[in-house]
Formats: sequence, structure tokens, C-alpha cells
Amino acid sequence: MLARLDGYQRRHRWVGLPLAVLYKFYDDQAAYLAALITYYGFLALFPLLLLLVALLSSFLSGSPRLQHQVLNSALSEFPVIGDQIGQNIRSFHGSSVAVAIGVAGSVYGALNVAQAVQHALNKIFAVPRHTRPDPFRSRLKGVKFLFLLAFGLCVTTLLSTATEWASGLFGARLETGVRVLADLLSVLLYAALVMGSFRLLSRRQLPLRLMYGPALGAGCAWQLLLWGGTYYVGHVLRGTTATYGLFGIVLGLFAWIYLGALVYVFTAEICAVRCMRLWPRSLLSPFTDRVHLSAGDRRAYRSYAATESFKGFQKISVHFDPPPHADEDGEHGPGGEHGP
Repeated sequence: MLARLDGYQRRHRWVGLPLAVLYKFYDDQAAYLAALITYYGFLALFPLLLLLVALLSSFLSGSPRLQHQVLNSALSEFPVIGDQIGQNIRSFHGSSVAVAIGVAGSVYGALNVAQAVQHALNKIFAVPRHTRPDPFRSRLKGVKFLFLLAFGLCVTTLLSTATEWASGLFGARLETGVRVLADLLSVLLYAALVMGSFRLLSRRQLPLRLMYGPALGAGCAWQLLLWGGTYYVGHVLRGTTATYGLFGIVLGLFAWIYLGALVYVFTAEICAVRCMRLWPRSLLSPFTDRVHLSAGDRRAYRSYAATESFKGFQKISVHFDPPPHADEDGEHGPGGEHGP
């Protein structure tokens, strides 16, 4: 039965490709890569939001209506914590030393989240260590990545502000259509940011035609996360006690960032499997050595070894011996030939 299932998924792309993505996700320990991005993301995001809201409130203090619109549109990208910050902005007071420490912590977290994303992409796309940028150039790439994120945040803020303005101008009849159009534009923007970050941070040449579909899927997933975060704040945290609300906000923000990081990493895994032709995989390859490897398995395991090459003159070759006990058990299947 297992042999028939294995043969079926190898012959049919709609089963074999998703299975190969899941196996590569497991091989790369991508959940831990997403956790690292989440840690530095939280460290960068919290003080940065406080600083952003304080600056916007100060610069737009002469126009309360415009201040309300811009703050709501900017914080809508962070639904779990944004509403709470916006509602309590007048209660934020602190010394210049506290502000300086917050800014320093945010800068440290932002630079390291860029490094974490870059490390994850290089590992996922099997970029050998000797071809990766040195510590100085990698941090320069990280700064470019942060500017890309800042540009995306500015565009989404302008889009949200324009949506609020258009809804008030055209009335309730066209409000739904305006918001649907704004959501579609947001999905396209998120997809463009995903593809731009992949091309910027990875040394591997990635064809755009293989990234359109996964990037659009990531944009849709991110939009769903925004709606989910808004629902969480409006229905779960509403009416809670101060202590429970505080823990709910912090844990909710961690979970929201982690889910976003998982979407990003999983999208990269899909693009890697498609670009490097790492499918079909053998059904039992992650579970036992008693298996005949497919061509996709061999390409994947060779790429994992080549990724750990530290020097350009360091040569790594991979050879696969026959599976243990395969001949005695009479196992035969697709990809049974043995080769280097």
C-alpha cells in the first residue's frame, strides 16, 4: 500500500509538490527560523510603534481629524497592539533616557530581524556559506530590507488613509466597493514586498515567473492575519481585566508575528522547491533509511551538504550507498538506481 501511495504522489504534481514543500520545511527546521525572526521582530516592533505614534501625534497635533485618520491607518497593520497604543497614546510619558533606550533597542532588534530573515532565506535557498555576503555587506543588505519594509508601511498607510477619505466622500453605497478594492491593492503590495525581499536578500537567482503564485498566496494569508488580529482585539480582549488584557496583548502580538513569519518562511520554501526542482520526494525518506531515494531526494540532500561549504576552494561531494537491507527485503520502487 505504501509503495502504491508513493508511486502515486511521485507521478502527480498536485500531491508531490506540496509533500516536497512540507519535507523541506522539516529538513530546514523552518519553524525555528520563524521563531528567531519572531523574537527579533517583537524586540524591534514594540518600541518602534510607540515612537511612531508619538511622532505622528506631535506632528499632527494641529489637525485632530487628520491625526485620527493617519494613526488608525498606520496602526491597522498591527491590529493586536495598534488599537491599544492608539487609544492610550496620551498616557505615554517618559524621560529622554527611556526614549533613547527604546530607540536603541528598536534599532538593535530591527537590524537583527533583517539578519535573521537573510539567514533563513540563504538556508532555505541553499546558498553556500562562502558565497554569502560578509558581515558588513549583509548588514548593508539588512538596512536596504528595512527601507523596503518602511516603504511598504508608508504605502499601506497612504492606502488606508485614502480608503477612509474615499468612504467618507462617496458615502455608504460605495464604501464596501472601496474597501474591497483597497484590500486587493494591499494583497498585491504584500506580494510585491515578498518578491522584492527574496530578490534582495538571497544570492540565488529566482525567476519571477516561479514566485508570482506563492507571493500572491502570502499576500492573501497576510491579509487574513490582519483580519484575524482585528477580530482578536475586538472580541477576545474587549472587556477583559487589565492584567489579563496585558498578557493577552503580549501573547497575541507574539503569536501574530510568529504566524506572519511562518507565512513568509513557508512561501520561501515553496519557491525553493519550485526553483531547485526538489520534487518529487520519497514518501518515507524523513522516517527511515530503508528507502530508495528519488531524484528530488538526491538533489535536496546534495544541496544541504553544499550549503555548509565555508570556502570557495572547499569541495564537497555526496555519494549515496544502497539502502540498508533493501536487497534482502526485496524492496523496489521508483528511483531505485544507485549513483553518486
